[in-house]
Amino acid sequence: MRPADVVKRVLLGRPLATARLEHERLGNPTALAVFASDNLSSCAYATEEILRVLVPVVGLAAFSLVVPISLAIVVVLAILLFSYRQTIKAYPSAGGAYIVTKDNFGILPAQVAAVSLLTDYVLTVAVSVSAGMQALSSAVPVLHAQRVPLAIGFIWLIAWGNLRGVRESGRLFAVPTYLFIVSMLGMLAFGAVRALGGDLQPSTVVHPTHQVSLGTGVVTVFLILKAFASGGAAVTGVEAISNGVPAFRKPEWVNARRTLMWMGSLLGIMFIGLSLLASHLRVVPVEDESKSVVAQIALAVFGDGPLAHAMFLGLQAATVMILILAANTSFADFPRLASFQAGDAFLPRQFTHRGHRLVFSSAIVALGAASTALVVAFNASVTQLIPLYAIGVFTSFTMSQAGMARRHLRLRESGWRSGLLINGVGAIVTAVVAVVIAVVKFGDGAWMIMVAVPLLVAVLLRLHRQYADEERELTEGLAGAEDAPPARLRVTVLIDACDSKTLHAVQYALTVAPRNLELLHLSTDPEETGRLVAAWEALGLPRSLRVEACPEGNLAGCLRSYAEEVVASAEALTLVMPGPARVGWLERIRRGRTGDDVREAVNGLAGVTVTVVRDHGGEGHPLVGADGRVRVSPRARHVVAVFVDRIDRSTVQALGYASALDPDGVRAYHVGVDPERAAALLDAWPRVASRSGIPLEAVHCPDRNVARTAIDIVARLEGPDTEVSVVLPRRTYARWWHRLLHDRTGRTLARALAGRPHVDVVTIPYRLGHAVVPAPSRGIDAGPEDRAALTGRRL
Repeated sequence: MRPADVVKRVLLGRPLATARLEHERLGNPTALAVFASDNLSSCAYATEEILRVLVPVVGLAAFSLVVPISLAIVVVLAILLFSYRQTIKAYPSAGGAYIVTKDNFGILPAQVAAVSLLTDYVLTVAVSVSAGMQALSSAVPVLHAQRVPLAIGFIWLIAWGNLRGVRESGRLFAVPTYLFIVSMLGMLAFGAVRALGGDLQPSTVVHPTHQVSLGTGVVTVFLILKAFASGGAAVTGVEAISNGVPAFRKPEWVNARRTLMWMGSLLGIMFIGLSLLASHLRVVPVEDESKSVVAQIALAVFGDGPLAHAMFLGLQAATVMILILAANTSFADFPRLASFQAGDAFLPRQFTHRGHRLVFSSAIVALGAASTALVVAFNASVTQLIPLYAIGVFTSFTMSQAGMARRHLRLRESGWRSGLLINGVGAIVTAVVAVVIAVVKFGDGAWMIMVAVPLLVAVLLRLHRQYADEERELTEGLAGAEDAPPARLRVTVLIDACDSKTLHAVQYALTVAPRNLELLHLSTDPEETGRLVAAWEALGLPRSLRVEACPEGNLAGCLRSYAEEVVASAEALTLVMPGPARVGWLERIRRGRTGDDVREAVNGLAGVTVTVVRDHGGEGHPLVGADGRVRVSPRARHVVAVFVDRIDRSTVQALGYASALDPDGVRAYHVGVDPERAAALLDAWPRVASRSGIPLEAVHCPDRNVARTAIDIVARLEGPDTEVSVVLPRRTYARWWHRLLHDRTGRTLARALAGRPHVDVVTIPYRLGHAVVPAPSRGIDAGPEDRAALTGRRL
């Protein structure tokens, strides 16, 4: 295994086969822990955020307002619950705001919903973990100063749990979630009994005296709305279940609806219970956030004594755990939403790939990095993060419910009138709440989200346009490509020394093109060149060297001039560069970028290919006979394997090159990570690539380790006297950032196969972002109806 594979196995466990995806489903109790922890944990800070707005302004009057405001938020919660019950049934394959909005309003409005949700997921991680640090410092005050590094550590602990896979994350988070539910309900019940018995007295803390009377009209209305907006964070996470329906066991939508109602009911009870106790006890939030309102309530409810202290610590431990693990809701939903957008070409393709443990690893790492940046930027302060928090999620709520209302009007299915009423009311209520939050929290930081969302949407549209331009350049006009015969291929070996690796490169060239071969030496030192020519002739080699003088040592410019001369004569050129079997990092530093610079000099030329032939030694390589002469004989058999991911101009160019090599056998292979995509490619291949005359074989890759599957394929082709050329299409891009939008599977394959003797990797560059070159050698016939099946891309 490669070192990276070893590290993955140690940290994450054995890789899971793709077929296991169906078994990585969640039962309702585990799903409640995975998807509801964000929603349930918000009660730990929602009441506190309401009081932080009210107490400094209206003082004692805040405790008469906190319960009505909390009830209003619970009413919004109830509307959302019944609204999302409709969504889950209508979209059992995943009914998040992105899918619903795209289906009913189109792709552009869907990006607004998606960006709103993605930013909310990042903020959920930052807020939840920061609130967890506040709960931790409430029990252990000395840790308050270390809240930022602790928060970062917990973020990456959650990320690691999710990288291990869905089932592992569910098991990891189930116990803390249910411990929190039991502890919180137990405290609320105990507090209610004591309050009803007259045994629970209000706090004696002196409250602020700079108060505004409740009769000050507009100021008070604005204050109440601001408090409502701060407490509105309690309903975030409601959409998590509708976005994660595919993770439930069958029947998915039925189990998802049940779990949704359990989640909403538990949140409503705990939120109202905490607000009632906070109002009764007149708890004032601590200004530096070193002790939470929940902690103050628990201390008052449990009282003094060893048992009471143990109960307090138990509740705080449960609160810390669920607040930290509440971030798991985002880690469950952010990657799934990102994969939907990446599949529609609005995010980098890497977000569509399932990793080592069947999870979207790239998105998990991206979420961890973004939330870490927020924790550092806002010093892990819940109060500073809350103003940014709810506006994004209520925007997505509004678009999702409006989309459902339009769906009811469009389809008029059974029960559509009641559904329209529920979702219509949901859309109106959430739209009003979103506007309220935007207005009253604008100066506190909501403006950042209001600016960030349109900017991010613009970035996604730019990415989409880039993907669309690439797709157009790669696929348009392929139908009716010319039937020109393969171009005559010249193979030129670059000779810089008279050693084993150079002789092996000559052997490879004799194998692939014995009749059209040239040995080229680029001379920068006449004396050294003379010694090289003399040594070459002394070995008795059948081919002489062509020497080209390079003034001022400009190897790259000299090689480019030679390549342009060959291409101008209507020949395709393969430059063979000798290379060692292994190049360590010290050797790379010593040699510098000379080899890279030489390759880059010709990589942009149409019809020019660079092949590095590595010398592995051993059987079948050139030998020095007893008479001192070298035996350089071509291998008896030469076969070519072309690895195909999709059909486009780069693939056609690679197929043409493979045919021009005139091998003893040539075959195309598709390493199938997605069985449906592989089946579509096999079905379309006869119609699209029939004129190439190259058969296609799809090889299933159960663990998504494409490199290992490619090695297995090549091993079947190897033989005692066989040279194997592996041809890889490679798309090169006009700008460096375009490369970031694509995975590096081709480079991974090249590195994996480089260590095998008599296996030579040839990458065929196709330059994107430039004028479209004619289809090379053999044509194909790809009409628009075939493109989706062949590429597997949705635009």
